[in-house]
Amino acid sequence: MSRAAVDELARRLRPHYSHFLDRRREDVLMTGHSHQAWPDVSRDAHLECWDDAARLADQKWGRIFGEIIPALQRRIARRIGSDRPTDLCFAQSTHELGYRLASCFPERSTVVTTDLEFHSLRRQLGRLGEEGAKIVRVEAGKPGFSARFRAALAEERPAWAALSLVFFTHAEIAVELPEILAEAARLGVPILVDAYHAFNVVEIDCRDWPGEPFLVAGGYKYAEAGEGACFMLLPQGAARFRPKYTGWFADFEGLEASLNEVGYASGGGRFMGSTFDPSGLYRMLRVLEWMDELGLSTAVLRAQSLAQTALLLEAYDALGLAAQGVGLATPRDARRAGFVAFTHPRAAELVTALAKLGVMADARREFLRFGPAPYTHSKELDRAMEALAKVSSAR
Repeated sequence: MSRAAVDELARRLRPHYSHFLDRRREDVLMTGHSHQAWPDVSRDAHLECWDDAARLADQKWGRIFGEIIPALQRRIARRIGSDRPTDLCFAQSTHELGYRLASCFPERSTVVTTDLEFHSLRRQLGRLGEEGAKIVRVEAGKPGFSARFRAALAEERPAWAALSLVFFTHAEIAVELPEILAEAARLGVPILVDAYHAFNVVEIDCRDWPGEPFLVAGGYKYAEAGEGACFMLLPQGAARFRPKYTGWFADFEGLEASLNEVGYASGGGRFMGSTFDPSGLYRMLRVLEWMDELGLSTAVLRAQSLAQTALLLEAYDALGLAAQGVGLATPRDARRAGFVAFTHPRAAELVTALAKLGVMADARREFLRFGPAPYTHSKELDRAMEALAKVSSAR
């Protein structure tokens, strides 16, 4: 995709974000990997949720479970390549869903994971380790990752495993995932796949994933729906999983019939929690509907993202940033996901300096992350990179 094509799509989309991207806004948002602007339809959806509560009171749950959730399940399933929409469940965060999976196993279980998982999982597994769980962290982001992870699975025979489809630190796609899933299936190990940095910016087809994979993602990043709309796709035939961390919605229809026993719903329902704020689900549904209407398939969004990140990489070379001590952590090839991560020993200081120049970015450890969004113009990418050159040379 050319620079002109990038700008044409951005131009077409921009009017749909009148509240987030009004004409008075002069800063450049390079946080598309974290918090993209919300389209105007998300505001309408938020009001729709409020109006349903006012109109239906407690009966609103009939509409939420009978209309909103099934419609959202279908939209998400198409974007992750699944033909099992009813095996999707929802929660306020992926942390909640991940911990619900962890609660299916004994407290002192062995878990194989990586050293580059997002903080919520890293922290939770660390805490479980304090209680006696054995947490085996495989080094990721370097050659031989797949062999190391598969060897750990075979050696440890863990109760479950967890890894990211895209690593949040440097935007590398774990292209070895199919062979890792195959090994986990051979050993009978359920595996949690964090697809948050892939959903809606990297094409996913989980239809033929082997074994018992649990895919989690949500609406806060590339789905442009904000907080409170996270989901998990359970593996087919997940009836053997009985979360200890469970709420009354996990067997909503069977509550009265099983007061003396803990039952679970079929499909994704068995991993539901308790009463929650449904506004995020309304927003995510309406945003995905809007994207479908505009032809913003994952393939289209992926093409826009690759073209934009390619422009960032071109500017990195043209501005000579490597000579200024700014490293590049993100792959230049097709393993590159939705943002570009640079490295600098004082990355957090660069974020502060960039903000003073009107460029919003973020840092995780030594990784400085620049994330375009579909509505980002190429001139904004140029401005962001020129600002990075300026602040890095000053240091």
